[in-house]
Amino acid sequence: MPILESFAGASARGFGFSTGIPWDGVVDYLVIAGGGGGGGNSANGNQSLGGGGAGGYRTSWSTTGGGGAAESKLTLVRGTTYTITVGNGGTGGSGSSNTKGGEGGNSSIAGSGLSTLTSTGGGGGSSQDQAAGNGGSSGGGGAGYNTPGTRTASPVQGYSGGSGVFYDTGWGGGGGGAGEAGAAGNVSGKGGDGLASSITGTSVTRAGGAGGGRVNSPRNAPAAGGAGGGGTGSTTGGGAATAGQTNTGSGGGPGYGSPAANGAAGGSGVVIIRTSIAAASTTGSPSNPIFGVYVFNGDGSITF
Repeated sequence: MPILESFAGASARGFGFSTGIPWDGVVDYLVIAGGGGGGGNSANGNQSLGGGGAGGYRTSWSTTGGGGAAESKLTLVRGTTYTITVGNGGTGGSGSSNTKGGEGGNSSIAGSGLSTLTSTGGGGGSSQDQAAGNGGSSGGGGAGYNTPGTRTASPVQGYSGGSGVFYDTGWGGGGGGAGEAGAAGNVSGKGGDGLASSITGTSVTRAGGAGGGRVNSPRNAPAAGGAGGGGTGSTTGGGAATAGQTNTGSGGGPGYGSPAANGAAGGSGVVIIRTSIAAASTTGSPSNPIFGVYVFNGDGSITF
């Protein structure tokens, strides 16, 4: 079992801090937003559909999503309660009304005196009638026709989705992942891979984009989801769209079929905090598999 790093002077300071005195130690974090849902399509649709993009991936521990460097660690204040929000995955698009997948929910760490640290939800995958993957998100959703999915979150937290193609020439575009852009439909339609982090003491890959869907043979197999939990799409060849893996912030696969098929939901996010000392209290039942590591799979709070 890995041993947590200790911060200089931590043992000498002990646990007798007065409320409101800044904590000299630092906190590492991994904050992943909810992944975007896959696009929906009607039985009469004739276009390949885009996969949902991964939720924003921000961390002080290793590489940040979208190719960014590790962000600054947090210095917290003794006695202050910090609110943890974990974003839900975006809903799958409706097949009956040809809608894009929904964007994932934001995840964050917030508290008095702290500039709120927010990861932005992943973009929804495109549908037949709405070609571009949703923008305004970290790992933008894969586009279903010609336009690539976009990423517009600041700072950069994930990669863009891939461009889709017309139904008889390939797949829908793959959703962008934390570690890689989604592939274009005329290449493979694969969802972008996520990123691995060992912040808990074990390396785990999260935040993969969903693969694009395919409507007709001979390429009637859905494209692969990105490593880290990305879903896959449904096809005329059979098989329902699969959701992004829970608590990884991965994108959901797009739907296609007869009758109308809905896209699958994105995976919910996660917030992980790693410290040199035990928290005084928590809510939301975070798990801490090793001393000082708090894994929030849902909303909660932490006080040192």
